[in-house]
Amino acid sequence: MITVKETSLPNLIHRGKVRDTHDLGEGLLLMVATDRISAFDVVLPTVIPEKGVVLNQISAFWFDKTTEIVPNHMISLGIDQSTVSIPREIARRSMVVRKAQRIDVECVVRGYITGSAWAEYRREGSVSGVPMPDNLREGDRFPEPLFTPTTKAEVGHDENISLSQMEDMVGREMTEKLRQFTIQIYVSARDLAIEKGIIIADTKMEFGIIDDEITLIDELLTPDSSRFWDVTGYAPGKSQPNFDKQFVRDWLDEHGWDHEPPAPSLPADVVVKTSQRYHDAFKKLTGETLI
Repeated sequence: MITVKETSLPNLIHRGKVRDTHDLGEGLLLMVATDRISAFDVVLPTVIPEKGVVLNQISAFWFDKTTEIVPNHMISLGIDQSTVSIPREIARRSMVVRKAQRIDVECVVRGYITGSAWAEYRREGSVSGVPMPDNLREGDRFPEPLFTPTTKAEVGHDENISLSQMEDMVGREMTEKLRQFTIQIYVSARDLAIEKGIIIADTKMEFGIIDDEITLIDELLTPDSSRFWDVTGYAPGKSQPNFDKQFVRDWLDEHGWDHEPPAPSLPADVVVKTSQRYHDAFKKLTGETLI
């Protein structure tokens, strides 16, 4: 199986933790989701076969489902774009998008208490600084989704920020619009996914400005940016069976990694099982086959 760790196309303008972005001119970009995987904000040396294909095509699925809520930057999948001459394996992992002015905040929404929210709750009794009721269990559903924005860090760890801090960064009106869009998208996706056997526990989104309009950018509701739990195995009070990279995080923690670079390599069986989880998420949510 072919893997893509990084691209060698011309006009590379940005190489992130997972995506390589190339300038196509005329306000368009080619955004390639590679098979790199990050955990705890560090890129691992091991790639996950076809992970980028899943990220790319599942984002396209959700962009299509959410256009009535907010516009997005996608023009087409690379595999469907005859005007871009690129190798097929790059095309499967890429989309042509409009160039946006990025808003430097990650819009995180949490439907269930897990991950860093659960860790903070156990320490402080709060989530993103907001006091929570007593006696919550890991995996409990919040009465209403919580909007918990963070900074957008290209290197190192994102940091939680309060709504007032976000208002200082982007303004009160922009903060409220982003909060509303993020929660609307999450609720719409959550309701669709649960019918397909997946609980979306939390997710993060990025927005930019195109033609003076707030626009979804980057990826949307992927196994990288979200926690996808199996409905049939869900039960509060434990780690949930999942279709995302939590499997990798758990393996890294079990083997004593301190979350600082360099990250260890993943063994072959973890790579295979992680790839399968990503494929299962795509199949369950979309009912489709990867192109």
